[in-house]
Amino acid sequence: MAKRTSRNTRARIVSAAWKLFYEQGYEHTTVEEIIDLSQTSKGSFYHYFDGKDALLSTLSDLFDDKYEALVEVMDPTMSALDKLLFLNRELFEMIENTVSIELLAQLLATQLVTSGQKHLLDHKRTYYRLLRRIIAQGQAEGQLTTRRSVNELSKLYALCERSLMYDWCLCGGEYSLRDYAAQVMPDFLSGFLPG
Repeated sequence: MAKRTSRNTRARIVSAAWKLFYEQGYEHTTVEEIIDLSQTSKGSFYHYFDGKDALLSTLSDLFDDKYEALVEVMDPTMSALDKLLFLNRELFEMIENTVSIELLAQLLATQLVTSGQKHLLDHKRTYYRLLRRIIAQGQAEGQLTTRRSVNELSKLYALCERSLMYDWCLCGGEYSLRDYAAQVMPDFLSGFLPG
């Protein structure tokens, strides 16, 4: 029970922080505002985070929360390819609507220069576990190629998503991330098909 309460407290802080970052911008959001919105204490905040900068790496947590919610509504009868396209479309729509380009760019930049853990590459994340499960099932059912391993295909998929996000940031969001990915991802994922 204590572990769940701890996880909920951390999740409330992360959720509040990203809501404020989106509404006010990262620079204009204070730790005190995050504490107030999350209805936690200063001690709880500093128990989980060294400061506001430490919250940048938690965007991957929000992505994983989205994936967990999507698993609940995803049609289990969809093909593996359709599941991957569904996850991509829904995540990119969430990014467009709730994560500013500046914050996404900051997250990508911190992952480039960090000497610590690269959260986006953490293969224990819900994201990677879900990708591996979908791809393994698709291979077992003959829907996806077996010329590459589950891990290789997962890595390629994640690489494509990161490159689309990176390009969107470079272009200043001048186009719809979700719509552009809907054009590009089917062509890219055709390489995952057997034969």
